Amino acid sequence: MSVVSLADVAPHHVAPGRGGGGPASTRIVVAYGFWIFLLSDIILFAGLFAAYAVLSGNAAGGPTGRELFDLRTAFIETMCLLVSSYTAGLGILSIEKQRPDLFYVFAGLTFLLGAAFLFIEISEFAGMIREGAGPSKSGFLSAFFTLVGTHGAHVTAGLLWLVYMTAQVFVKGLRSHVRQRLLCFSLFWHALDIVWVGVFTLVYLMGGR
Repeated sequence: MSVVSLADVAPHHVAPGRGGGGPASTRIVVAYGFWIFLLSDIILFAGLFAAYAVLSGNAAGGPTGRELFDLRTAFIETMCLLVSSYTAGLGILSIEKQRPDLFYVFAGLTFLLGAAFLFIEISEFAGMIREGAGPSKSGFLSAFFTLVGTHGAHVTAGLLWLVYMTAQVFVKGLRSHVRQRLLCFSLFWHALDIVWVGVFTLVYLMGGR
């Protein structure tokens, strides 16, 4: 009985990036790198959620969430972001169908809804500061402004990213690397949506009761 070695059954040629010791393709590197970025962002928000949970009861004699939060406004804000996530998904579907004209429509709607979300959030912050409920007032307000403000900064970055990607579609068309970047944007935007659901539940619904 002959003995078959691993060398005898191994393929004589392995494409680079497929286990043959060669460098991974750019698409694989970008995909893994982006998922690592998303996971690091989730860890960041997990820390901010934990800090808020600890400090939410430390109002230091100042206003509490029940006095400050308007649940109706927070609900409108939430719906803006939820619907923008839906339009972002429709934009990706239009890209897959090779319909850049539809993509421009859905990208515009996504931008307008995201901008409306930011406008409501900034207006809320400005109103609280005018009433003397700024981030330095108490531990509760420091945690609130940090958590919600960090999410708002991410939304701002996402809107700038969307504008940049829309310009890329206009200039370069629907090339494979452009489609991949748009998919990364869509995942990022949906992740912000999920984080906001946590913010709305923990901060506004539980804190505003």
